[in-house]
Amino acid sequence: MIIALKKDAKLKDIDALTDALLEADFTFETVQGQHYTVLHILGDTTAFDGKKLYAYDCVDRIINIQEPFIRAHKKNHPNKTIITIGDVAFGSNTPVIIAGPCSVENHSQIMAIAKAVKASGANILRGGAYKPRTSPYAFQGLKEEGLQLLHDAAKTYNLKTISEIVAKEDLPYFDKYIDIIQVGARNMQNFDLLKALGKAKQPILLKRGFGNTIEEWLMSAEYIMNHGNNNVILCERGIRTFEGYTRTTLDISSILAVKQLSHLPVIVDPSHAAGRWELVEGLSKAGIAAGADGLMIEVHNAPKRALSDGAQSLKLDKFQTLMNDLTALMTAIKKT
Repeated sequence: MIIALKKDAKLKDIDALTDALLEADFTFETVQGQHYTVLHILGDTTAFDGKKLYAYDCVDRIINIQEPFIRAHKKNHPNKTIITIGDVAFGSNTPVIIAGPCSVENHSQIMAIAKAVKASGANILRGGAYKPRTSPYAFQGLKEEGLQLLHDAAKTYNLKTISEIVAKEDLPYFDKYIDIIQVGARNMQNFDLLKALGKAKQPILLKRGFGNTIEEWLMSAEYIMNHGNNNVILCERGIRTFEGYTRTTLDISSILAVKQLSHLPVIVDPSHAAGRWELVEGLSKAGIAAGADGLMIEVHNAPKRALSDGAQSLKLDKFQTLMNDLTALMTAIKKT
């Protein structure tokens, strides 16, 4: 951390600042420049809130030169993390494909979709049972029954399961039925939930909030890891911009940025980014080409009758076509 002092800083104010730094067990070097005096703080400042130093009248600017996320940072864990669930591995050389409906609606629906996505080559069956919807009048999910239906369908077709949690009180149900627990965009900074998931036995898939920076996203991962669960999978699902044609704007650059900053695997959710099924294929290919460790794609056997997000869900035949194309793309990438 570097603290630049004001040109007209008074000695008594500087003394008060340096006394505070010493009380916080920091050591520092004072550099006298032509226009500014600078204090270079030595040591680990990741757990220190430097902004509170603006309370001292002598402080002009504070520059952080150390990222605040420790466990998620690549420099503290140079080898990439590979998260294994049975025969599925996130972070390996083969992208993982998660597919299924936005919501589990009934037994026949989830069984039909599970059978189809398995046949197409998907690894994990997704389906929402607890739905945080914008409207309180929209379908809110089947709750525990939905988790059980998802579990039964996945078991029948030898798939792993993933579903979104919205409250820590529901963790016992997820422990019983679900292989990977998803944290949705709306709950990315639900810190009480993140702390609870730090004690969960399952890997956590953490979606980026649609108004959050990459650093804030990684800091949320840090919450989970700091409470004991190092198996965090990051998911880019698009951020909110001025563009209204798509649901959100898929930030492909975040895949590359995360891989530079962190050892954690990162996947892409093209469905929520697009909000339109006809854009999902292209965004899926772009994510894989950019180096994503997997995709989460919404698939439905009857999108027009879907209780949620039918407009962004691929039909079963469209998903099969996409999987064929992705196989060819992955083969081409490996050859380059």
